[in-house]
Amino acid sequence: MSKSIVANRYALALFKAAEEKGQIDNIQQELVEIQTVFKNNAELEGLLHTPKLSNAKKKELLAQLFNGANPLILNTLFLLLDKKRIDEVLNFVDEYTMIANDQAGVAEAIVYSTHALTEEQTNSISASFAAKIGKRSLRIENIIDSSLIGGIRVQIGNRIFDSSLSGKLNRLQKDLIKS
Repeated sequence: MSKSIVANRYALALFKAAEEKGQIDNIQQELVEIQTVFKNNAELEGLLHTPKLSNAKKKELLAQLFNGANPLILNTLFLLLDKKRIDEVLNFVDEYTMIANDQAGVAEAIVYSTHALTEEQTNSISASFAAKIGKRSLRIENIIDSSLIGGIRVQIGNRIFDSSLSGKLNRLQKDLIKS
């Protein structure tokens, strides 16, 4: 995730404001959508950096683009624009997500499997791995990877738990080569 001190400060300020209004989860969901817009539209960042447009026009563009967004989010985007930190939007959203997840006792996880996981399997994986890392639950993204042959590989942050058949075969091969 992000290592930006600036993004962390803005995210923390927004988190505190959202906490006061009881809107932590709503804002987190909206921020993910905003992050997607910024990731998928390189032209938007170019428009927000061009000196040809005044700050008022840039704010108007953001207001139109994110019409219906929470006012706390819009005001934060306007502040990032005013302080010439709009390039920190992606890091800012990552930081907010980390803060909100820490507060809720949730961790982000990627589960690689050979087939789509059922809700029951997802809940089971969430419960067992959340306990291992000291969290209440996991927010799981399931990625299909047929090279695993069987089993699953769970990535939580920079930790990987590999119980896939291909992982076991690779470890066995390494052990045989060593001896």
